[in-house]
Amino acid sequence: MDIRIVFYLMARMVFCLGAVYFIPWGMSLYLEDGCAEVFFTCFLICNFVGYLLNHYARFNKYSQTITNREGVATATFSWVLCAALAGMPYWMTGELDLFASFFEGMSAVTTNGVTVIESLQALPRSVLFWRGITHWLGGLGIIVIFISLLPRMASGAFHLFVAEATGFNEDRLLPRLRTTAQILFMIYSSLTLAEAFLLFVCGMDLFDAVNHAMATVATAGFSTYDNGLMHYNNPLIELVVFFFMVLAGANFALYYKVRYRGWHVLWEDEEFRIFIYFILATSCLITLSVYAGTDDTFLEAARHSFFMVASFSSTTGFASTNYEQWPAVAKLTLMLLYFTGGCAGSTAGGIKIARFVVLVRMTIVELKRVLHPKMLFAVKFEGKPLTIAVLASISRFFFLYVISVVVLSILFAATGVSLTEAIFGVMACISSCGAAFGGIGLEGEFVHVSDAGKMVLALAMLIGRLEIYTVLVMLRKEFWHMNSRW
Repeated sequence: MDIRIVFYLMARMVFCLGAVYFIPWGMSLYLEDGCAEVFFTCFLICNFVGYLLNHYARFNKYSQTITNREGVATATFSWVLCAALAGMPYWMTGELDLFASFFEGMSAVTTNGVTVIESLQALPRSVLFWRGITHWLGGLGIIVIFISLLPRMASGAFHLFVAEATGFNEDRLLPRLRTTAQILFMIYSSLTLAEAFLLFVCGMDLFDAVNHAMATVATAGFSTYDNGLMHYNNPLIELVVFFFMVLAGANFALYYKVRYRGWHVLWEDEEFRIFIYFILATSCLITLSVYAGTDDTFLEAARHSFFMVASFSSTTGFASTNYEQWPAVAKLTLMLLYFTGGCAGSTAGGIKIARFVVLVRMTIVELKRVLHPKMLFAVKFEGKPLTIAVLASISRFFFLYVISVVVLSILFAATGVSLTEAIFGVMACISSCGAAFGGIGLEGEFVHVSDAGKMVLALAMLIGRLEIYTVLVMLRKEFWHMNSRW
């Protein structure tokens, strides 16, 4: 691995993040909320860090290429560095300490949605908008946005995309990756603008509409109010957010195909069909459970059940009601959605629907083999049989996912939290959902967590966002061999 190439790429990302600081800086000047100096200082710090990285960097796009290891290192280090830089305003305004600021920054760029801020309404609007911008950038992926906005660096850009992309069967939309990333960025921006407009029409003011639109399309869940969307208690707003949470939980590559082949390609995609069926089935189950176990009317039960299922399955984390008061069956069903997540190629977290479906089909095939040991069975997805290598990769990923939850829960419990807080806190963070159960808080508030606990959860966010392998592979000694290029 050539660390100088990693420094070169990270420097460009830090410069881009520094440029974004001009948005809240300008807003602060306009609103006169006293934070303009903070944002300008953050801009200077970003540029200084970028200058240092660039000073020790070296990359020639005509004679050098980015290998797999540089892509992995850039993805991991950039997420950590951008989280630290994105959290600076919270520390410089005196709202949070250094550990809490890093935690808040990591929650934003990994689109997790958990927060350690006690009162969101007390924050200046420019700081609230900065929270929205950072998790919006993290939604589609800082790496993908970086590729789309900066000149393509030979064929090595592919390794950056692979290191950040999710799923086991990513669509390669176009031979030129930069063009692909630009198209994804335009789709992402268009969905955000469309939702912001609809939320504004439904009664939100423009500031809240834009913030909640960014939170929804990024499947992040940051709100401008402590009680989130429950602040509005508006069925129309919830309907709009529900619709866009489902869209954000689907593969963004499909929306590119819709442009050229029509809307029928959505339903032709097996993963998208199963995603919709899964939302409908779990929503109906929870609706019946809530209707039977609470005082809600059937319409109220259906309204909140469908919204919460879309929120958990897309790992957005918004809440329309206090789901902690629901029957155990309803809460256990929601907990299942921690694992399933959204579709591959979406901004959602979790294992992903495609992997989950393949795991179920692998189990069914193994059961058939017990009854018919001499017969040959194939596990299919999208009508095509999957290779042994793909099946093994999915099995290993699931194993690592479960082991990561167990190990991180033990580490988090060692910081002094209860058993339920340890398990649900880690599951909320590694799935990028944010919403949790038990003492950890309805809105995903982690104010009482110790500094050590915050660092454990920040690691869970990073592992979940970069899908485990990208982070864990760096623990291998040979990864750091400077004279090996792969």
